[in-house]
Amino acid sequence: MSEKLSVGFIGCGNISGAYVKGCRLFDILEITAMSDLDMQKAREMAQKHGIPKVCTVDELLADGDIDIVLNLTIPAAHAEVSLQAIEAGKHVYCEKPLALDTADGRAILEAAARQGVRVGCAPDTFLGGGLQTCRKLIDDGEIGEPVAATAFMMSGGPESWHPNPVFYYAAGGGPLFDMGPYYLTALIHLLGPITRVTSAARVSFAERIATSEARYGERIPVQTPTHVAGLLDFAAGPVGTMITSFDIKGGSELPRIEIYGSQGTLSVPDPNTFKGPVRLKRAGEKEWQEMPLTHSPHVLRGIGLADMAYGIAGGRPHRASGELAYHVLDLMESLLAASDEGRHIMIASTCARPAALPVGLPDGTLDN
Repeated sequence: MSEKLSVGFIGCGNISGAYVKGCRLFDILEITAMSDLDMQKAREMAQKHGIPKVCTVDELLADGDIDIVLNLTIPAAHAEVSLQAIEAGKHVYCEKPLALDTADGRAILEAAARQGVRVGCAPDTFLGGGLQTCRKLIDDGEIGEPVAATAFMMSGGPESWHPNPVFYYAAGGGPLFDMGPYYLTALIHLLGPITRVTSAARVSFAERIATSEARYGERIPVQTPTHVAGLLDFAAGPVGTMITSFDIKGGSELPRIEIYGSQGTLSVPDPNTFKGPVRLKRAGEKEWQEMPLTHSPHVLRGIGLADMAYGIAGGRPHRASGELAYHVLDLMESLLAASDEGRHIMIASTCARPAALPVGLPDGTLDN
């Protein structure tokens, strides 16, 4: 077994509990410290999960025993906190998005290169059993040559259920920056990087009215597009269509993701989950076939962090990389710009298609 790497959390919001559970599925990770601007939150999380240290952000960054900082702050703080951790000589794994714009994203990657540390970033759901099974089916030629893809995130918006939906409608929010990373990361995992985009986007309603219990009746100004319809040209040849929306009030029957090949169609599960179902319909067949999962679905958020730790220990690239997250950020920024400017945009960034996980790994391991 590889030597354990120590992880310190910065940010103890709702998602931090899922990361604690997910990280503890892998022996290579040891969670040693909790930090938050609200120290009471940090104390509560540490007590609930048996974490030995509670400290300020500065104390955590100065702790020489911590190898990796898990950055679970709000999106607007992602770049600042990641840069602070990198300058302190820590590896960083960040919740999505990597940053709110590509300028900050580049700064993070450049700082990490100077310091000789790694950057990883959510989402890591493409490492779950559902999307890994889809990858194997494509790589094994089960749908022939991929020619096209569709992806749809059709939602009525978070104001009906989220206790604090305001930031979803601020700059840097909206359906594209909120859910786009799951869909774009899944598509890149399956088909590779994207070279050109265009889109149409709109703000459908100038304000939203919260109906969740915590903010009931509050009027929320909308400062970012809430419906984005994009076209994606993949370097390998396929053409993709992607819609992300908070404006679908009556529901939708559209699939999450489908990949179309010369010999069949692959129905991909929700990219915000780690499981199936995975369905395949070959050319000439009348019925869809549910495919058995080739990889374990028994993982949670944090598998990307664990994979980065194995990469650090073993000297191999990690899969949920900063370069992948930067490419996704570049795509999202470019999709919004393409609509504003009424043109196609060539994508300056690229990334390696993440390596598929080996088949047959025992739960709790990521290397043979």
